[in-house]
Amino acid sequence: MGLICFPPAHGSELFTSSPRIPENTPASGLARGLLRGWEIYNSQEAVIIFLVSAAETNVPDQRYVEFKIYKQNPRVRVMRKTFVDFFNHGSIDSENRLFIAKDEVAVVYMRDGYTSDNYSSEKDWKGRLMVELSKAIKCPSIQYQLMGSKKVQQELARPGALEKFVTNKDTLETIRSTFAGLYSLDLGPEGDEAVELAVASPEKFVLKPQREGGGNNLYNAEITEFFAKHKNSAERNAYILMQKIFPWQHRNYLVKSGVPFVLSDVISEIGVYGVYIGSVDEELENYECGHMMRTKVCGTEEGGVVAGFAVLDTPFVF
Repeated sequence: MGLICFPPAHGSELFTSSPRIPENTPASGLARGLLRGWEIYNSQEAVIIFLVSAAETNVPDQRYVEFKIYKQNPRVRVMRKTFVDFFNHGSIDSENRLFIAKDEVAVVYMRDGYTSDNYSSEKDWKGRLMVELSKAIKCPSIQYQLMGSKKVQQELARPGALEKFVTNKDTLETIRSTFAGLYSLDLGPEGDEAVELAVASPEKFVLKPQREGGGNNLYNAEITEFFAKHKNSAERNAYILMQKIFPWQHRNYLVKSGVPFVLSDVISEIGVYGVYIGSVDEELENYECGHMMRTKVCGTEEGGVVAGFAVLDTPFVF
């Protein structure tokens, strides 16, 4: 059983009576999803684990979701643990139930473990393996985490790939209409063609590694420099090439520490939060519960808020 919840940015929820500003309560929706997973697991004494880093920097938004859980069901206990905590104090019994010390675990909500930097020792890897081998509901499931990788996204964009999962033709075309061009860079004729495309027009593409968070992509001259070094190297296998998106521009003021408060040309990106609970056989929950909009100055390639490239914004419906 897998639970997928897309976390609210910095725990923010906007309450307004204006019909021009859409309702936005992602933390409440996420809490509802985690509680639904706890109910499906069906053990009244089991706990929900927020799996976090030992040096966690996102405590405020995590606590906000935790408080929403308590508000919706005060009986449920939430604990904050690390992979190393599971290595040191975790166990799996003969029924594949996961325990942390004496507490049975119903749901593991992973706020850590998305990059190689999160696994500083073999203890972290073994702690992750213990969680994955258990019957506890994981958020996200390992399948969904892998699906979010750049390489899997590129493979799903191949002709015929989506047909393995979606049969309705109208739905297929709707999904495909959202795809940018995605190209494999694996060594071989197909990858060589993609390299030639990138070298000929680097301004039209983005070079993306299998990494999460901002600051990892390569653009423009960086693409040219990369292929000058790695055109025929297996190093290029760690990347995919994506068609660059040129979004609609508008004007707004960005409020950022150390940045002049001036009217600027900006671009925005909006993402939708959702909760999905299901298995290979059935879908139990699938709903939207909010959104997050981020805005950055035109010409800024990266778009991460935490990384300092963009700011949180609010859509205004005309």
